[in-house]
Amino acid sequence: MAGGNTTISCSKITCDPHLVSSFHKSMEGKIWLVNALQLAGAILAGLIVGIGIYGQRYRHHRFTRFIFLGATTLFLAIISTVVSMGSNAYAQTRCGSVPAHSILVVVWASLIQIIMINTSAVVAVDDREGGSMGPPFELLVKGVWTFYLGISYIIPWINTDRGGFDPWNIFNIALEVVPFALICTKMVFKYYSFQKALQSFALGRNPHLIFGYMKQQTSHHGELVVSEDAPPPLLVMGEEKRHVEKQPLVWRLDDMLPTSSLRPQKDLCFSFALFKLLRCRFARYKVRNNAGSKDALSFFWSLLLKDGEHDRVFLVISDELSFLHDYYYSSLPIYYSKYWLPIFGIFISLLCIACCCGLLITLLVLVRILVNAGYTHYQFGCSVFCIREQLLSDTREQLLSDTLYKDYGNLYLDLVPGFLLLVSVIMAEVRDIASYICSNWTKVSLICHLVNRASSQHSSLKKKWIGLLLHCRCRLMKHWDEKIGQCSILEIGPSTTTLLVPLRRLLHLLDQKRKVKVSAAVKVCVMEVLTSSRNGHLSNGTTCLRRWGQVGERFLWACNNKSTSRTILTWHIATSILEVRYTHMDDEEQGSSTSNYKIVATRLSRYCAYLVTWCPELLPDDNEWSKSLYEDVKKDVECVLVGCTAGDSLTPESRCQQLIELLAANAKHEVLKEGVRLGEQLVELTVVEGDETTVWKVMAEFWSEMILYVAPSDNLKGHKEAIARGGELITLLWVLLFHAGIVSRSGEEDGDASASAGVV
Repeated sequence: MAGGNTTISCSKITCDPHLVSSFHKSMEGKIWLVNALQLAGAILAGLIVGIGIYGQRYRHHRFTRFIFLGATTLFLAIISTVVSMGSNAYAQTRCGSVPAHSILVVVWASLIQIIMINTSAVVAVDDREGGSMGPPFELLVKGVWTFYLGISYIIPWINTDRGGFDPWNIFNIALEVVPFALICTKMVFKYYSFQKALQSFALGRNPHLIFGYMKQQTSHHGELVVSEDAPPPLLVMGEEKRHVEKQPLVWRLDDMLPTSSLRPQKDLCFSFALFKLLRCRFARYKVRNNAGSKDALSFFWSLLLKDGEHDRVFLVISDELSFLHDYYYSSLPIYYSKYWLPIFGIFISLLCIACCCGLLITLLVLVRILVNAGYTHYQFGCSVFCIREQLLSDTREQLLSDTLYKDYGNLYLDLVPGFLLLVSVIMAEVRDIASYICSNWTKVSLICHLVNRASSQHSSLKKKWIGLLLHCRCRLMKHWDEKIGQCSILEIGPSTTTLLVPLRRLLHLLDQKRKVKVSAAVKVCVMEVLTSSRNGHLSNGTTCLRRWGQVGERFLWACNNKSTSRTILTWHIATSILEVRYTHMDDEEQGSSTSNYKIVATRLSRYCAYLVTWCPELLPDDNEWSKSLYEDVKKDVECVLVGCTAGDSLTPESRCQQLIELLAANAKHEVLKEGVRLGEQLVELTVVEGDETTVWKVMAEFWSEMILYVAPSDNLKGHKEAIARGGELITLLWVLLFHAGIVSRSGEEDGDASASAGVV
């Protein structure tokens, strides 16, 4: 592994010191170049592992994909260069043993490819949903090439006189064969699972089947036959049969589920059934006969929009989106085309973990042996001696002299990255096993397994284990973190992140400090506004303002803009001005009605401003126009507030009045002028009426209505990309409205009204 002898010819009986010195310098240069390439390879390996395992949410950004593709391409090129340099060094200098770095670098490449296979997404979808993504064939090609590099380097050494099939050579071959065998096994397993999923009516061909099934379930009058105390006949599982037969209802077989809390299991199956309907929308299937199904609509509203059920609503929809995320952006769902595939996948992962642990232990033992043998920290050593006349006596005395023998490199440059990659592979395999065990896909399969075998008796031990699996939770399986982005166009004081904004925008990332949890107050207020909109008529805030009579009608002028983005920014500026006056409420105890209304208004206001600048594709207006509008208004605000400080010595009322006067006197952009005018009216209302609660309640209802108003959209691609990034609140509301039968805004052509098939 470490150590080796190099022979060079001398023209004289005694070796020329200049020739020896020149040789050592040449070897130092080569090993320096090799180690520099290895360091670059280690950095690229870190990028590949980090993006592959820990950065899945960010792998779908264009810039991140570019970095990932560049790293994978350069890594293999560097590996090939390092191995070829080692092979050339061996051919030219006849080193006495294979240098450790050349073998370990090939092992690096194999480990990286195993990680890439684990983290690559394999998607089997309907043709109308988009192109399916099979197993990355290029990984198999890279695996074959890597195997060739390793074997082509080891075989010549074995065939030399000094080599032979000793245990060390067998170990070297095993280092190449075992990782390559694992790569081939994983690729064959993925390819088989992909083909089965592609042909499966439960997975790849599911949208077309669900479309036909829902049409059959519709009566001649365009109404689903649904009883009042049961959900519509949604399909959870069982599509693989030639004829979709009526199966036991999950909703009614309470005694079959091995847990004291039945609602989560029922809701999870309900989310899975809704996920299949949502796939129909992404496949652009239209079921117009179901658009007016009052029974199905009534069931959905009565089930999910009860008082105090806001958390349940969000959980059902977020689970539905997690199923969609898994299906479009991971390989997990394809393994559920056959019941034994997840079990076999776990077996392969355990086998890979065992091989990596064995390799780790072996390397540690070898390092200990080499250190005890005197090979302390170098990669290999070279001895220079003459091969003409009086050879033996001279060289044996001079062999170990400082002039004729020298060590090169550092052994830890070979070992440390290899150890880290081995640990990374183990972690990736453990993550895969956890995804099988804790996945919602597994839970739904287990529930349906129990329900479909209701007549058979299940042992108490079996029910106990299934109950434990149903309660198992894994943070890695949670895609939406229930946080929303926050962006304020009216910031007083110097910005400390100006230079980072372009980079964050390029990566489509938001500073984590500017993301907040979706509070219960926000959920409650949005659900209350949604309940009042059961007729399907959404407005940009005018409905709630009219509901407040004269108090709200004085602000209707600020909703008359044809542009939604302009309305959002106008009300956002006004909300920010009002917030300055009531900054003291931030320190008050959370839970009071006024504080809750303020939280709802300010957080939804900042979230809508965040949508304008970061996710304009999810809004009704043109993307580029919305971005330019935000930038123009932001620039005008910065020009007005340049040099303005927070004014801590002033009272909130004085600071608010100072801000209004400053903006009113210097604003140039029309949106900023309108926002200041609206903010002044809101402040005046609080002063005249003296009722802070009323003003903040009006604002909370306005922003709740606004976020619901902008949610309906035909931009399936935009919401699909948002789901890939982990999800957005507006996407969750978009799905919720879809199932509630609200798919368009008032006055818009209902070009996608058939999407209300999702309510059944």
